[in-house]
Amino acid sequence: MAKELKNLTKRSENYSQWYNELVVKADLAEQSAVRGCMVIKPYGYAIWEKMQRQLDDMFKLTGVQNAYFPLLIPKSFLSREAEHVEGFAKECAVVTHHRLMNDPDGKGVVVDPEARLEEELIIRPTSETIIWNTYKNWVSSWRDLPVLCNQWCNVMRWEMRTRLFLRTAEFLWQEGHTAHATRDEAEQRAIQMLNVYADFAEKYMALPVIKGIKTANERFAGALETYTIEAMMQDGKALQSGTSHFLGQNFAKAFDVKYINKENTLDYVWATSWGVSTRLIGALIMTHSDDNGLVLPPHLAPIQVVIVPVYKTDDQLQAINTVVNPIVANLQALGVTVKYDNADNKRPGFKFADYELKGVPVRLVLGARDIENGTVEVMRRDTLEKHEAPLQGIEQYVKNLLEDIQQGIYDKALRQREAMTYRVDTWDEFKAQIEKGGFLLAHWDGTTETEERIKEETKATIRCIPLDAPDEQGRCIYTGRPSSRRVIFARNY
Repeated sequence: MAKELKNLTKRSENYSQWYNELVVKADLAEQSAVRGCMVIKPYGYAIWEKMQRQLDDMFKLTGVQNAYFPLLIPKSFLSREAEHVEGFAKECAVVTHHRLMNDPDGKGVVVDPEARLEEELIIRPTSETIIWNTYKNWVSSWRDLPVLCNQWCNVMRWEMRTRLFLRTAEFLWQEGHTAHATRDEAEQRAIQMLNVYADFAEKYMALPVIKGIKTANERFAGALETYTIEAMMQDGKALQSGTSHFLGQNFAKAFDVKYINKENTLDYVWATSWGVSTRLIGALIMTHSDDNGLVLPPHLAPIQVVIVPVYKTDDQLQAINTVVNPIVANLQALGVTVKYDNADNKRPGFKFADYELKGVPVRLVLGARDIENGTVEVMRRDTLEKHEAPLQGIEQYVKNLLEDIQQGIYDKALRQREAMTYRVDTWDEFKAQIEKGGFLLAHWDGTTETEERIKEETKATIRCIPLDAPDEQGRCIYTGRPSSRRVIFARNY
């Protein structure tokens, strides 16, 4: 383990390679036998479970219920909403047959030509179509509304360039789909879920985000409006970390989902969809971690505290066990996840390196002399600082320390974002600064043509139009045309 840690590429040398190595060495995930798909290992999945559990609770507080819809979608469904099919057509995996057979030439297994499906099926890239076809059976009156459903599932998008967690062909996510009686209700729900995502990112991931609206060019296929939370990674690139879409009546019209309103007339329902994925684990890694390994915010760390004994004899270990066991029980009673690693399979130094690599927020080290002195060595992972603390009351001390670490990690990320956010007013300034990374606040003339030209020339995209952006008269950095507010440009993952 110490050798592996020594070989971890430094961020300053190759940020991309550092990320790829860290995901594997910290036992989060690895490549699978299927191109572009990953195996999420137990430690990585434990982080996703904590995210899932917290988000699920937050969704349910807004009235959302979980459901499940089919993995396979009839191909004809996608063609009903023109923008939707155009947006996903190139990423779809298609099921054409339902049976295999032995190759008559003895070359293994082949598709049975007699088993071709009457209608081809799409492995879901997203579920709007299958869900709205279902909602048609659920909604007939205003009394049936709103419908507030979410599903936790996997989806498949045939990505050509993949990277663990950030962009894989198959990934895990949640997708919420709601149906409403009025436009206003649907728009309010879309914004409400955006705020849920932002609260989760900042309070649990310690990830400062900017809430904004996507441009028409970056909007979700089939949506009237896409709201987003955008985060900055340590290398200055942006990562879209969650989106919430106001779909209008597009999918209701495509699947004929109507209801009788209070005025006793027939109308189409209004819709939203919203989602976050295992990409959030990538955001967690790239925002907080360092050259020594992962740095995990305590609110999402699978192990918040590890206790490592240092001893020479079995008698010393028994004495340490006697002291540590009640500490473990008391920490658990305070809601802290703690591991007491007294296994005799590795030297303490190897354990220290392992837990440091895996980003455990707090490490306690206890030996015979510490017991005599009534103290314990405490190390916080975010700063790597060590100090001694009294054994008496250590449980509450650690509980408070975890909250201090959570806040400290957030504050550090926020300071970095602020230091790497720049106001630019000319095209020359823009081109020079985008090479250095960061968020660029610049004026834009509002046209898709200009947006695409800037992307083509600099690889920078408009991440969002910030919801809190003030009105400010200016000139587009590319065309010189009038602009009434600044937008955020950045290169992105």
